[in-house]
Amino acid sequence: MTASKLYILDTNVLLHDPKCLFQFKEQDITIPMTVLEELDDIKDRKKHVAAEARHAIRAIDEIISTATSASQITKGVQIRLEGKERVIKLGRLSIFPDHELTTRQGFLPDERNKDNKIINCALHLQATFPHRQVILVTKDINMRLKALGAGLERVEDYRTDQLVSDIELLPAGHKHMDAPFWEQVETVDSYQEEGKTYHKVDRSLLPDTYPNEYIYDDSRDFAARTVAVTDDKVTLLDLGYDRLMQQTCWGIQPINLQQAFAMQALLDPDIDLSILLGAAGSGKTLIALACALELVIEDRLYNKIIVTRSTPPVAEDIGFLPGTEEEKMTPWLSSINDNLEAMHEHDERPQSSVKYAIEKANIQFKSLNFIRGRSIQNAIVLIDESQNLTPQQLKTILTRCGKNTKMVCLGNLAQIDSNYLTALTSGLTYIVERFRGFDGSAAIHFEGIFRSRLAEYAEEHL
Repeated sequence: MTASKLYILDTNVLLHDPKCLFQFKEQDITIPMTVLEELDDIKDRKKHVAAEARHAIRAIDEIISTATSASQITKGVQIRLEGKERVIKLGRLSIFPDHELTTRQGFLPDERNKDNKIINCALHLQATFPHRQVILVTKDINMRLKALGAGLERVEDYRTDQLVSDIELLPAGHKHMDAPFWEQVETVDSYQEEGKTYHKVDRSLLPDTYPNEYIYDDSRDFAARTVAVTDDKVTLLDLGYDRLMQQTCWGIQPINLQQAFAMQALLDPDIDLSILLGAAGSGKTLIALACALELVIEDRLYNKIIVTRSTPPVAEDIGFLPGTEEEKMTPWLSSINDNLEAMHEHDERPQSSVKYAIEKANIQFKSLNFIRGRSIQNAIVLIDESQNLTPQQLKTILTRCGKNTKMVCLGNLAQIDSNYLTALTSGLTYIVERFRGFDGSAAIHFEGIFRSRLAEYAEEHL
C-alpha cells in the first residue's frame, strides 16, 4: 500500500480558507507550531483576516480536542467530517513542534524569519520520512521558490477553491451572435407578461447559455436576457437595443452595450447580486453609483447606499487615522467621491450637489471590519475593489444580505494588490463562477475604457 502524502500548511492557506483542513481527503496534514503562533498573533488584530484566524484556530481545536494524549497530537489525530448519513474519516492532523528543531546543514537561517522556520520544518519531515511525499502548501510565491531552492521536493499552491484553470474561461455575462439572431430562429413561442415580452426558442440555438446571460447581435435591433433554461428550451426576455441604450440613471447614459447590460441588471429588482468586472476606466463604479442613486432617491426602493472596499492596507491603517469610521474610510473611498463629482460637474454648484446626493441617498462608508455579524436590510451595498477579497471573505459579506438588499461587486482582476491572491484564486473569480446558473445573479464584463485616451493607452500597452 502506498504511504499517504503529508501536507505542511502555511499560515496564509488557513487564512485563505479556514475550512481547508477538510479538503485534503485521506491525506495527512501537519501544522508547524510557528503557524499557530502566527494565527495567535493575527486573531486579535483589527484586521479583516482576524476572523479567519479565529475560525482556523477553532477548526484546529475541534479536531485536536479529540486526542487522548499529548503524544497523539504529535503523531496525528483523525479528521472526521460529519456527513448527512455517516461520519467520513479523512486523514490525520498533527502539530509539529518545530521550535525544538536545531540548526543543521541545509536549513535556512530562521532566527527572525517565520517562513524559514516553516520551510525548515518541511525539510526535516522530508528527511525523516523519505518514503512519503512531503508537500509544503503555501500561497506565498516567494516562499515556494525559497523552499524549492532549499531542497524541498514538493511545494504547491492551495487551489482547491480555484474553479477555472484559465481566466479566459470565465463567463463574460454576454454572448455575441455571429449572425442576426432572428435569421437563425426556426420556431419561436412569444408571449407577454406584466408588460414584458418573452421568447421561448430551442435550446440548440443557445446550448451553453445560463440564467441572466445577455444575448445580442450586430443588427442593433435585437438584445435579450436569458431568464430560464430547460433541457430543450431557452426563455429570453426581450430588452431591445434602443431601449437598453436609452436608459438614464441620475443623468448617466450607457456608452456601450456592456454598460447598458449592467444598468439593466442593477435596475432589475429580481437580481439580488450584480457583479461588474472590467479594466480601470471602463465605467464600473460610475454605472453602479448612478443606478444606486436612482433606486434610492428617485424610485425609493431602498433606504440607503452602503459603500465598502478592501485593499490590504485598509484594515491595518484605519485605526491610526483621526475621526469617525466614515472619516477614516474617506481616503480609501475617494473613487466614489470622484464619480459623484463627475456626475455633477455641469451643475451650477457641483460640491453642493455632491453633498445633497450623499445626504439624500444616505450614503454610508463602512469598513469591512464592521460588516461581519450585521444583517443589512433595505440597502444597496457596493463592494469596491472586490478582486482583493478571498472566497471566504466574499462569502462573509454576501451572507450579510438581508431583506430587500441588493449586493454589487466591482472589480478588476488585472489589479490585485493582495500578496496571496491571483486572478484565478480571487474571490471575485470564485463568485462569478459559483453564481453562474443562479437566477438572482448577473455578472457582466465591461469592455472599452472611457476615462481618457491616456488611460486607455496605458491599459493596453503597459
